[in-house]
Amino acid sequence: MAIQPIRLFGDPVLRATAKPVTTFDKELRKLVRDLTDTMVDAPGAGLAAPQLGVSLRVFTYRVDGVLGHLVNPDLSLSEEEQDGPEGCLSLPGLRFDTKRAYGVVAKGFNMHGDPVTIEGTELLARCIQHETDHLDGVLFLDRLDREQRKAAMKAIRDADWGQGLVPRVKVSPHPTFGFPR
Repeated sequence: MAIQPIRLFGDPVLRATAKPVTTFDKELRKLVRDLTDTMVDAPGAGLAAPQLGVSLRVFTYRVDGVLGHLVNPDLSLSEEEQDGPEGCLSLPGLRFDTKRAYGVVAKGFNMHGDPVTIEGTELLARCIQHETDHLDGVLFLDRLDREQRKAAMKAIRDADWGQGLVPRVKVSPHPTFGFPR
């Protein structure tokens, strides 16, 4: 096992746009293993490379007993929406209802460079959108409405791990379904 420390809110790598993977080599396979081991140990439903301090477009997921990963994701979102609780390993203890697309088709590659397509709804769709947001430097709290975001910022300031942080909101490049960007 190669469990790594998870970067917390306030770390600049979480707000940077990750670079596309261009080399599918032993180092990438090690990164995928580290992401998987760390996510399972946490435990979490997903983990993106920036959360381990690596600015590459890679994430892992574990939803409904299915374990997987995706490199260089490209998403197509359904117009149908869902609203439900969401949390993040980089924002420990925070959970807020977050609006997402109900379904997703995610295209990308596996760690060997083979093309992959993942289709999912509900929790899998939420997870894939959440992790892809991480690759764009977007956190789920950026998708909250004004009142929820205010409550989240207070929770961050009050958290043991968040002392002294001045939260910053980043605009998502993805659809926000009419919610503030």
